Amino acid sequence: MAPTLRRLLKACLSLALAVSLVACSGAQSAQPGIPPEDMAVITRQAEGYLASMERLPELAALVSQRNWIFARNLIHGPMQEVGREMLYINQRLLPGDRAEANSRAAALKRSMAELDEAARLQEPMRMDRAYSGVAAGFASYAEVIPAQAIASIQAAADEAAARAAADSTTEASDEGDDAMEAMGLPAA
Repeated sequence: MAPTLRRLLKACLSLALAVSLVACSGAQSAQPGIPPEDMAVITRQAEGYLASMERLPELAALVSQRNWIFARNLIHGPMQEVGREMLYINQRLLPGDRAEANSRAAALKRSMAELDEAARLQEPMRMDRAYSGVAAGFASYAEVIPAQAIASIQAAADEAAARAAADSTTEASDEGDDAMEAMGLPAA
């Protein structure tokens, strides 16, 4: 009876071990991803964020020229939506990524507020330090934007550029044909 009991116990332990190994490996392979509707929101908001980021050279020029008024206008105008865009992006990220994204967003907003205050008070040294913080903050936050969103934005930009190039070629060809007809020559 004892050998049969031992075999039964070994079989049960083997079965339990096999089930637990399969369960563990299944959890690792099924990593959660960002749902498509959330990725669409992230992409839309990231587009605005990246457009603001592209204006950093313009802001740097204003800071170096000590152009207090236009620096503040840029911060309160085209760049004012950055906080809202980061908020919407952060809400749609995976839960494990949100704390880091919120921290980076808060740091960028603090740097922008510091830059605005330095420009308001017309303090050049403080403005230089604050701009460095803004530039670093933009770069840091851009790292939390999912690569899929950035790739979608880049693909859309490439497609728009290709369409614009094709449209300009077609318009030039049509204008050439019109000019040929105006001169009484057959169009090519």
